Amino acid sequence: MDKKTLKTFNDMKLHPMMRMAGALVCSAIFLSGCESIPAPTEQLATSKAAVDNALSAGGNELAPLQLKSAVDKMEAAERAMGDKNYVLARQFAEEAQIDAKLAEAMARTNKAQKAAEALQESSRVLRQEIDRQIQ
Repeated sequence: MDKKTLKTFNDMKLHPMMRMAGALVCSAIFLSGCESIPAPTEQLATSKAAVDNALSAGGNELAPLQLKSAVDKMEAAERAMGDKNYVLARQFAEEAQIDAKLAEAMARTNKAQKAAEALQESSRVLRQEIDRQIQ
C-alpha cells in the first residue's frame, strides 16, 4: 500500500455497527477458547471409584474424617461439573481421589493392626497353655 491509501484507511471512521460486530467476533473467539477445556469425566469416574474403594475398605468406621473430606470434595466436583467449571471440577475430583486413597490406606492399616494384635493375643494365650501343660 502506498502512503496515500494507508492514510485514507487510517482516517476512515468505523460505523458503530462495525465496531459492535468486531467486538462480538472478538468475544466469540475468546469464549470459544475458554470452552475448549474438556470436561473431566474420566477424572470424576476415577475419583468416584476411589471413594467407593475407601467405603468398602471400612473408611466410614476406620477413617471417617478422611472419607468425609473425600465425599465432600466429590460433591463439590459434581456441582462444578454442573456449572461447567471444568477446571474447578478437575481440582476437586483430584483432591477427592487423594483423600479417598488416604482413607482407604488408613482403614486397611487399621484393620491390619487389629489383625496383628489379635494374632499376638492368640499367640500369647497359646504360649500360656503350652507353659501350663509343660508344668
